[in-house]
Amino acid sequence: MSVQPDPESDRAREGSSDATPGGLPEFRRPGELAFAVFLALASAGLLFSAHDIAGFRALSSPGAIPMATTAAMLVTALLVLWKTARQPKTGDETLRIAVFPASVIAMAVLLIGYALLLKPLGFLPTSALFLFIAIKLLSGRSIVFTGVVTLASVIGIWLIFRIVFTVLMPAGIVPEAEIIQIFRDLFNGGA
Repeated sequence: MSVQPDPESDRAREGSSDATPGGLPEFRRPGELAFAVFLALASAGLLFSAHDIAGFRALSSPGAIPMATTAAMLVTALLVLWKTARQPKTGDETLRIAVFPASVIAMAVLLIGYALLLKPLGFLPTSALFLFIAIKLLSGRSIVFTGVVTLASVIGIWLIFRIVFTVLMPAGIVPEAEIIQIFRDLFNGGA
């Protein structure tokens, strides 16, 4: 006799890392079968790629270790696929809530927006906008708190990567080089 999951448990698990539905390992969660198929196909593709390195002529050939590794991946992926396909679906979970809750979709949209705006706006304004919206959405804190955390984070990241490690970041609309030169002139006595 198997125990059916609680109909309210999907909402209770939202955002958790519970790998089994409600601690019931005999049920399959939404998206689990598709992911197992993906793992098996990816492992098979990697095995063929490993074979293309040098074929399988000898245990000492350059492709032997990659082929052995990807063969082990394929075998375990097929075992996971077989086990997953045999399990019944949970009756209380949906792909939308269990795998793609609103926060995940919002962050994906924000990341795409960040990638699109990084070059035209530059690192500082794009990162500030991204962090402000993300912190506000995920924490639900006040605008003042969100603004202070965003400002401190962007300044800290900029100082570490731009000044300490001298990593070039897209300047965009902020005259970053001029700002750095002003500080250099201040600290060098205007020389």
